[in-house]
Amino acid sequence: MKDQLKILVLDDEPIVCKRLKPALEKLGYEVDTFIQSVEAMHQIHQTSYDIVITDLKMKEIDGMRFLEEVKKQHPQTEVIVITGFATMETAKQSFRKGVFDFIAKPFKLSEIQEVVNRAAAKIKGAAA
Repeated sequence: MKDQLKILVLDDEPIVCKRLKPALEKLGYEVDTFIQSVEAMHQIHQTSYDIVITDLKMKEIDGMRFLEEVKKQHPQTEVIVITGFATMETAKQSFRKGVFDFIAKPFKLSEIQEVVNRAAAKIKGAAA
């Protein structure tokens, strides 16, 4: 099994990608970031990611549709949803679609790092 897990971050706010990439790389992950949902959708058809972090509200393809496509292409991928529009309904809908965790914006970097580490532990546990 490879040691370094691959993470895709999709958020249409460039600052979110800019903050998450170094924070996650510092923990030893390989990180690709996208601010265009269409580009990210193309990428998940080309590359298998261990963890996907996606925003919900975006132009073109929304996060729910992206999450569904990730799970269809790579059922083992853990998906973490981040959103500024967190409601109980969107959280429930996300979990029904197989999301690993749901984080409301604004979030602390430590919060997302902890969730990513939990997802990574689950993936490594499943591979062991």
